[in-house]
Amino acid sequence: MLSPRNDLTFARLASGLILICVLVVTEGVSCTIARARSPKPNVLFIAVDDLKPVLGCYGDPTAITPSIDEIAKQGTVFVNAHCQWPVCGGSRASLMTGLRPEAVGVMDLKTNMRAKDPNVLTLAQHFKNHGYSSAGTGKIYDPRCVDNKRSLDTLSWSVPFVSPSHSSIQYGDVKQVVLAPEIADGELTDGQIAANGIELMRQLSRSEKPFFLAVGFKKPHLPFVAPKKYWDLYDRDQFQFASHRGGIKNDSSYTLHDNPELRGYEGVPKAGPISTELQQELIHGYYACVSFIDAQVGRLLDELRRLGLFENTTIILWGDHGFHLGDHSLWGKHTTLEHATRVPLIVRPRHGSVTKRSNAPVELDDMFPTLCELAGLPVPDSINGRSLLPIIRGSDESVRDGAMTVFKSKGALGYSYRTQRYRYTLWLNRAGKNVASELYDYQIDPQETQNLAEDPRYDEIISKLGQHMKADAQGCERLMSSNSNQK
Repeated sequence: MLSPRNDLTFARLASGLILICVLVVTEGVSCTIARARSPKPNVLFIAVDDLKPVLGCYGDPTAITPSIDEIAKQGTVFVNAHCQWPVCGGSRASLMTGLRPEAVGVMDLKTNMRAKDPNVLTLAQHFKNHGYSSAGTGKIYDPRCVDNKRSLDTLSWSVPFVSPSHSSIQYGDVKQVVLAPEIADGELTDGQIAANGIELMRQLSRSEKPFFLAVGFKKPHLPFVAPKKYWDLYDRDQFQFASHRGGIKNDSSYTLHDNPELRGYEGVPKAGPISTELQQELIHGYYACVSFIDAQVGRLLDELRRLGLFENTTIILWGDHGFHLGDHSLWGKHTTLEHATRVPLIVRPRHGSVTKRSNAPVELDDMFPTLCELAGLPVPDSINGRSLLPIIRGSDESVRDGAMTVFKSKGALGYSYRTQRYRYTLWLNRAGKNVASELYDYQIDPQETQNLAEDPRYDEIISKLGQHMKADAQGCERLMSSNSNQK
């Protein structure tokens, strides 16, 4: 039998052991809770081909896009975002490497992204190298600018890339420019891409690793084909034509074109004016395709929620370049004008954004460092993009003075620098000589009706814009090496 003193000693010892156990258990539970609350975020990376900002969240009163608008409500909408090359191949290679087009070496639709530097690092590859499962389906890179159409850059993915099946619609020898078939979403390629994305999401959710899932939709790229129910969302008479369908006063002769992409389709005249009836049908088709893609985005969001992953997933949605819908009588991209370079860019961090809408000029190549910082990954020193996290978190209004777009015409490269108010474009030939310039003042001329580059009242503005452009020309090799004067 224990004495009172021994009994007291035993009680104290027992209490101490209980306290230690409680602390150990509590600390273990706390660590578990901490891990549950702050794991690495998943990334859902949504690309949309040829998408200009005709979205409800960008103020378009006609567009029916509830799913994309939902992402925007919880994230940051960048209303002054621009691509680095206004065609698929160069734009996507630039975004996925964080490099300007000349730096990555893709300025056409045939150069392999790894031809200039076999060791170039891609965004998906970087996430894979830091413990993420990276997977993709649809159009992420242009398939003509990577190793092959099926693997779509083998080094980028830890899970084999999933290529979609072809549409059930058989075009034969006729390239119809618009089509409204009465079929289910899954019978078109983009419906299959959404299904592939959902299946990949389910597979990735069973792993302990966080995932980087890239899903690339192909519409609203030409031809404008969407299930009839999406056409029926709109009354064709509600669509208005572009407010300026004329040319540009003092045109540089390096910018406008005669719509070669559109004219390759059945029913479009090979030359001359495009009828108002066809123009209205094209606009209707574009909007139908946008709503079709919005529905596929909604399917992805629904699956994220069903799997319990929505709150811990950073979502980004972007278009690879814009699209002219009749302004300047242009249809397509392939210019350094606003409707070809401006893109939707929406970033929804897993914990939401402080800044809901930003007018700051930003570039698509800024996505590489931005997603790295949102995921807590190191940012490679070699990239040209800048993190947008200060804007998203509200600590800074802007991270750059202007956004750079590069394009080629008549053997010259055009460097187009878009600030909040101006667009200054400098055309340099192969010798680095300035052969043409353009200046647009969006405060007084939002439709780009007049090139002001030769107006002496703007000489000082052009000088300042040229200095800022040159200071922010990392990766723009011809511009960096040129000693040509502005104007």
